[in-house]
Formats: sequence, structure tokens, C-alpha cells
Amino acid sequence: MRNIFVTQPYLPPLEEFVPYLEKIWESKWLTNGGPYHQQLEEELAEYLGVEHLSLFSNGTIALVTALQVLRITGEVITTPYSFVATAHSLLWNGIKPVFVDIDPVSLNLDPKKIEAAITPQTTAIMPVHVYGNPCDVEAIQRIADTYGLRVIYDAAHAFGVECNGNSVLQHGDLSVLSFHATKVFNTFEGGAIICPDAKTKQRIDYLKNFGFADELTVVAPGINGKMNEIQAAFGLLQLKHMDNVISWRKEIDARYRAGLKDVKGISMAQTNCAQRKNYSYFPIFVEHDFSLHRDGLYDYLKANAVFARRYFYPLISEFSMYRSLPSAGQANLPVAHHAANRVLCLPIFPDLALDAVDGVCELIRGSGRR
Repeated sequence: MRNIFVTQPYLPPLEEFVPYLEKIWESKWLTNGGPYHQQLEEELAEYLGVEHLSLFSNGTIALVTALQVLRITGEVITTPYSFVATAHSLLWNGIKPVFVDIDPVSLNLDPKKIEAAITPQTTAIMPVHVYGNPCDVEAIQRIADTYGLRVIYDAAHAFGVECNGNSVLQHGDLSVLSFHATKVFNTFEGGAIICPDAKTKQRIDYLKNFGFADELTVVAPGINGKMNEIQAAFGLLQLKHMDNVISWRKEIDARYRAGLKDVKGISMAQTNCAQRKNYSYFPIFVEHDFSLHRDGLYDYLKANAVFARRYFYPLISEFSMYRSLPSAGQANLPVAHHAANRVLCLPIFPDLALDAVDGVCELIRGSGRR
């Protein structure tokens, strides 16, 4: 078996990208809100079913800026079960992360645990739609409304996901997407902030361009978060293939589920209300009655050229810059620790052949018989 990595970016045929590059070369407009940048903002908003979208050079800068947009300070309640950029964006803004445990089924921030973590310094909640599985957005919003808190969703995994007939990106005050090369939709690097109104989008656009309102006027201490024209052009090309990409990922997801459904000691993640999924990850959980512990299975797959990932292990709360926080203690996060110690994300990407999926399943079944 050739090397199979957990994810690989979808790359459309090179000849389809060349005309975009030629137009960029002809125009000599490489960045600063060029025509492809403007076009991608419009087409993405339409595809995702949202009103206002602002493109960024990457998802982390978008998270950092989203907190600036809403002038968030003090403490923000968030999840330890995510990529570390979620909490890093808080530290970069001088904000104290407060970790709350996750729901054992959805693996998202558990609304039942949020209220106990609210203090007079709490100003916002930053949940994550883990693996593209929607959070309990209604319950989180009720809590936010009761306590006067803002809600910023880290929606890095949730491109195109719909819940109850609407885009999951419409919830909260802001939602932030990542278009990193490992994501379902990518622009090499990239990201976006989804916002509810034109006034907020204007503030976002100021902040991502150093705070410039016009050639001579700076209205805020902004950052350079702009997406360039080559990234935007690649995004426009990616978008043409997106329905097929998600369809291929759905087939791979179904093949894994069929191949692993009867394997003792292997369980698979469940989704909740999502009516349109994007199949961004395929996490399995290695239970106590499997013949290998999780790291043993990880090593066994790696030895057979299958490079799975332990998303998300360790928890964010385990890293040195966070572990001293009172909310980071293991006793405070038992469900998150239990999930992190069992999870293994298997390879899933559009170019992954179904017979290769069958091969991964056979390796797991075989390791269970050792």
C-alpha cells in the first residue's frame, strides 16, 4: 500500500487554473481586494447561504480579528477539544480562556456546563463545531442572551454544513472559517469571517487592512489579514468542484462505516442535527475492549503506510501555556480527556480510492485479531 495520509488537498486539473493566473499577470493586481477577491466573497456567500462574508489570509488571523471586531475582553468560555489556534486567538488578544467540558456524543462544548463557568469577567463564548458537527446553537444562544454574552463560533470544520434547513454559519454574532489546505474547501491558506450585517462587515474589512478607511485615514489598529488574488482565484476554481468533492467524501465516509461497523472495540462518531454534512473528518474511537490501545493502533497503521492523526490529542488545556489555568485541570474536563485518549482520525480526502479505504478497514480488523 502506498502512503496514505489523513488528508490531502483537492487539486483541480492544473490547466483549469492557468487562465486565472494569466488574468492576474495581465492585470498586475495581486492583492488589496482585487477582482477575484471580490468575486470569491460574493460566490462564497451565495454558496454558503450567508449575507456577509469577509475573506482572510488564514483562519487564525480571522479568529484574532473576530475578537477585535466585537471588542472582547476579560474571559471567554471555550472548549479544550479543538486545534490549538482556537485558544491561541484568545491569548493574542490578552483574553483569558476558560475551558468547559464537552458533550460525550457531539464532542462539542456542553451547554449544560457553561453557566457554572460564567463569572463577572466573562464576555463571550467561543464554541467549535468539531469535525463539522453542529453545536447546540439554540442552547448556547439562550445562555448568551441570559447573561449578555457574545458568541463567536470557530467554524473551521463547518464549511457548507446546514442544520434545520439553514447554514450553521448564521448562528452567533460571528462565525470563522478556515480554508487551510487540509480543509474541505481550501485556498492553500485562507479563512473568512461570517457576519450578520453590512456595518459589521465594514469594521471587519477595516481591521484586516491595517485599519485604513481610505488612503489617508486609519480608524483602528488593524492587521494585515487580506487574502491575495492567487488564493482567491484558487478558491473560485475549488468552488466549482465543491459539490463533487463533498459527494466523494460522503462515499468514503459510508465505506468506512460499512467496513468498521462490526469491529469490536471500535466506535464511530455520531452527528446530530446536520442535514447537509461536509464529511470533513472521519474520527473513530478505540475502546477498552479493542486488542490494541489507541496509540498502538496508530503505530500499527503508520507501520503499514497509513498516517492517521490523533485529533484532538493532547487537549489544548494540556499545553504549557494553558495547563496552569484553574479551568484546565483534568478533573474539570473528564469527557474531553476520555475522548482525546481514544480518538483517531482516519484518512479521508476526495482522491482516496475506495479500495484503499477497504485496505485501511482490513488493517484495523486485522490488528484487532492480533
